[in-house]
Amino acid sequence: MAPEMLLRAPLLLLELLTAGLAQLAIPASVPRGFWALPENLTVVEGASVELQCGVSTPGSAVQWAKDGLLLGPDPRIPGFPRYRLKGDPAKGEFHLHIEACDLSDDAQYECQVGRSETGPELLSPRVILSILVPPKVLQLTPEAGTLVTWVAGQEYVVSCVSGDAKPAPDITILLSGQTIFDISANVNEGSQQKLFTVEATARVTPQSSDNGQLLVCEASSPALDAPIKASFTMNVLFPPGPPVIEWPGQDEGHVRAGQSLELPCVARGGNPLATLQWLKNGQPVSTAWGTEHTQAVARSVLVMTVRPEHHGVRLSCEAHNSVSAGTQERGITLQVTFPPSAIIILGSASQVENKNVTLSCVSKSSRPRVLLRWWLGWRQLLPTEETVMDGLHGGHISMSNLTFLARREDNGLTLTCEAFSEAFTKDTFKKSLTLNVKYPAQKLWIEGPPEGQKLRAGSRVRLVCLAIGGNPEPSLTWYKDSRPVTESRLPQEPRRVQLSSVEKSGSTFSRELVLVTGPSDNQAKFTCKAGQLSASTKLAVQFPPTNVTILANASALRPGDALNLTCISVSSNPPVNLSWDKEGERLEGVAASPRSAPFRGSAAARSVLLLVSSRDHGHRVTCSAHSAELRETVSSFYRLNVLYRPEFLGEQVLVVTAVEQGEALLPVSVSANPAPETFNWTFRGYRLSPVGGPRHRILSSGALQLWNVTRADDGLYQLHCQNSEGTAEALVRLDVHYAPTIRVLQDPTEVNVGGSVDIVCTVDANPIIPGMFSWERLGEDEEDQSLDDMEKISKGPTGRLRIHHAKLAQAGAYQCIVDNGVVPPARGLVRLVVRFAPQVEHPTPLTKVAAAGDSTSSATLHCRARGVPNIVFTWTKNGDPLDLQDPRYTEHTYHQGGVHSSLLTIANVSAAQDYALFTCTATNPLGSDHTNIQLVSISRPDPPSGLKAVSLTPHSVGLEWKPGFDGGLPQRFRIRYEVLETPGFHYVDVLPPHATAFTLTGLQPSTRYRVWLLASNALGDSGLADKGTQLPITTPGLDQPSGEPEDQLPTEPTAGISEKTEAGSEEDRVKNEYEESQWTGDRDTQSSTVSTMEAEPYYRSLRDFSPQLPPTQEEVSYSQGFTGEDEDMAFPGHLYDEVERTYPPSGACGPLYDEVHMGPWDLRWPADTYQDPRGIYDQVAGDSDTLELDSLPFELRGHLV
Repeated sequence: MAPEMLLRAPLLLLELLTAGLAQLAIPASVPRGFWALPENLTVVEGASVELQCGVSTPGSAVQWAKDGLLLGPDPRIPGFPRYRLKGDPAKGEFHLHIEACDLSDDAQYECQVGRSETGPELLSPRVILSILVPPKVLQLTPEAGTLVTWVAGQEYVVSCVSGDAKPAPDITILLSGQTIFDISANVNEGSQQKLFTVEATARVTPQSSDNGQLLVCEASSPALDAPIKASFTMNVLFPPGPPVIEWPGQDEGHVRAGQSLELPCVARGGNPLATLQWLKNGQPVSTAWGTEHTQAVARSVLVMTVRPEHHGVRLSCEAHNSVSAGTQERGITLQVTFPPSAIIILGSASQVENKNVTLSCVSKSSRPRVLLRWWLGWRQLLPTEETVMDGLHGGHISMSNLTFLARREDNGLTLTCEAFSEAFTKDTFKKSLTLNVKYPAQKLWIEGPPEGQKLRAGSRVRLVCLAIGGNPEPSLTWYKDSRPVTESRLPQEPRRVQLSSVEKSGSTFSRELVLVTGPSDNQAKFTCKAGQLSASTKLAVQFPPTNVTILANASALRPGDALNLTCISVSSNPPVNLSWDKEGERLEGVAASPRSAPFRGSAAARSVLLLVSSRDHGHRVTCSAHSAELRETVSSFYRLNVLYRPEFLGEQVLVVTAVEQGEALLPVSVSANPAPETFNWTFRGYRLSPVGGPRHRILSSGALQLWNVTRADDGLYQLHCQNSEGTAEALVRLDVHYAPTIRVLQDPTEVNVGGSVDIVCTVDANPIIPGMFSWERLGEDEEDQSLDDMEKISKGPTGRLRIHHAKLAQAGAYQCIVDNGVVPPARGLVRLVVRFAPQVEHPTPLTKVAAAGDSTSSATLHCRARGVPNIVFTWTKNGDPLDLQDPRYTEHTYHQGGVHSSLLTIANVSAAQDYALFTCTATNPLGSDHTNIQLVSISRPDPPSGLKAVSLTPHSVGLEWKPGFDGGLPQRFRIRYEVLETPGFHYVDVLPPHATAFTLTGLQPSTRYRVWLLASNALGDSGLADKGTQLPITTPGLDQPSGEPEDQLPTEPTAGISEKTEAGSEEDRVKNEYEESQWTGDRDTQSSTVSTMEAEPYYRSLRDFSPQLPPTQEEVSYSQGFTGEDEDMAFPGHLYDEVERTYPPSGACGPLYDEVHMGPWDLRWPADTYQDPRGIYDQVAGDSDTLELDSLPFELRGHLV
């Protein structure tokens, strides 16, 4: 308690001084004028407090003073937000209320009452408001909340510092829950006035029991309800306890060999837990251990199998950790009991009867020693001597010697040496031998075929050797002519001898010899031996010749050489006859002198003389040895080896056929001996490389293999074969077949109408075969493709298509197809151009063109003609040649195939000079043709013609007509109709204005009408008096079917104007053709109006005339064919002299001509090549509404002619 009292002493003194001052400021009695006075108060920081002040004279000015500072009479007390006056002023209540007190509120306070009418100035006693500030933190060293590692028994310093507080707090330090009294504390000033901090220091010596416990610092203060704490956990390191070996059983250290020993070693306590290891005689044997932290135990188990050599071994367990002063050890010395590992009997247990047997029995080392005893069967034998010696691993070796007499009746008994000891009562150790007493056999004989019996070679003979008695058992060995008989051990040899093992039946022993007789067995002596006993027999064997050999006087033969062959039969029983033949042809031979024969048989010899040729090479000459008694023949042959130079065989191929780009093999059929050393191939004087090349190689057989064959490889190949005897040569022709290639095809081929011409197609092909040429005509209609009126001629590589009396319809594209059986067939396109004189189009007897004759307008005259070759146009005016050098005249010419056009543009048209008859003449080398065009003034339109009903219903009628000449101005149409026998007319305007077909609606069923058609332009209408402008119709009833009218025809013939077709009107066709044409001259931006005239002068507006030429071949595929405008001729585009004469590749279906480049279906000229021809027309003929005559400009009204 002494340190705590020392800490509290300054604090008590400070409190007494404060209390004394407070008591001095407060009078003993309540001053007059106050009914409630403030008192000294002590509060904790953050609490609220109220100082009482009750005034007896209400209405006086009251305020509070803090340390002499007046706070003012305002109840809200400005500048002090936590201060306010509380209470009812009318009752004299002026209590000072302070919210959330802090250290700044720790001061002296007094309540002051100002002088008033009702009373004097008053002052309350001064009181002290004491604010208690609790410590908020504790700073612990080592750091709080950590794990601090210490070593048991060592001294450490711990410090604890409190935060700012008022008053200074009391500090207590606890170790594992026990208060430490030996601490020093210092009180210091805090961070502010009136605040204090305390620093306490203690010296700590931890023990092992403090491991895992807390060291706690507590700070207590009047401002705290409970002390504040800071702590850390102690990790105290201390050494483990000594290791303990838990020995299984009571006899520590005593074990048996072979025993599995498990020794646990346990060390308790320690931080960290102990590290364990096992040692054997001071050498580590195990460093594995485990720990159980909950029980604070380290454990290591040594597992070993005890062996005899472990006797006397010291096993020790060591324990230590990082703070151990040294290693703690516990050890055990092993005492191993082990039996002898083996019992050995020295000496032989085999002896001849009636002789002594001497043996020794020795035990391996054991602990303790063992005793030895002998047994013969069930009879114990006494040893002659016993000895004990030191053994391995602290054991002992025992030895016992025995000598006894061998008797026949003891043969086969078991002789045993037994080792025993009290330490091994459950184990028996023995070593046994079988006593073998030897004595001889009594009788021996052979059973088999009787001697002198003839045996055929290859027959099976069985010989049995028998013996009675004997020990050891008789071996019964067979001998043939004094040599032991053995079985053949080579697997590839036939098994001719079978020798069984010795078999025993009672006291009788036997061994069987089975053999397949051969020549060597003839008169051979077979003997069986058993010890000193033996028995013998002989065999008589008949056999064919053992070997037939042919001897030659020469090895290398050449054609014409003589060869002497001798045939020898080495041995046979009985004798044989010899004969010769060559490939089945019998030869006469000469007998030779006989020789000695083995196997006690007979020998024979015979010779023959031959004259050889190359055809004899490889033939066999055969010698046959025949035995009549055995009915068997043995033969041998000699193959003739005749050396000769190469000779080509009759099957040698002389012509080889190959396909281009394929492979070819030129085979070789040659005979030679020796084989040809080289095969040399030569082509056109050049030798082919024997090692091969990019496209050839020479096979081992001499054949020449080629690949990627080309027509250049066609020809004769010379083969040169050579061997050591000479050379030979042969010629082999390679015939390369290749697909046709068209070399000559005249395109285009031209002919005059009615003339004859050959379309010639020449090819390069192999083979050239009859009928390989065929022709096709490219066209849409089957009739156009017929070639029946043409002659097809084929001769060699040239094919011709001959055309007699050429017609325009025969002009077009033709295809030459050549197929010689090698793919692909060749195809070539050629155009036949049929030349003919110009044919100018005459759509009407007279064509009119209208233009204002005011010298400011322009007019364009159109002239179109057909003809081949190209046409030249000339113009005349009123029969006089037109001067095209005049700048007012501009001519543009088009050429599209056989269609040609000329556009004559007249600028600044003058009525006096240009209203005339213009003649266009078309000329080529074959003739000329012309047409007339009248240039007139603008006027009212001509009446339309060809008004007809095309459809009829009860309520409507479909009308069509052909417009007349528009007078050079835009025209429109109006329909007038009436109901017969009903007064009045109805008018309907045709929309759009330029339409030539219209459906009139609003009609009544079963009603008769009359319909008129009027045309008008800015100068007036066409009138109704002209024929062809009215049409009577009758609408069908509601119950009648609708359709086309049957009895109502056009009011006027339509000669000169084509009917509408699916492809469009004639005007549309002409427009399309001109739109497809190409300018050959300069373009003109002005335009004119073109009109046509029918049977009587009749005019058709061509103001929007946009001519279009027929499509070219580039635009029409060959599968569709070529079509022309006229029935009697078809014109493929560009079939004239100006085309580029280029030969199209085989099979090409692309553009044949180069004048115009268009897509296959592009029916328009490229924008940069051709502008809209309507742009050349005068804009005075542009679309406009119908104008009154007076509204027209003067220059458009024209001139009177």
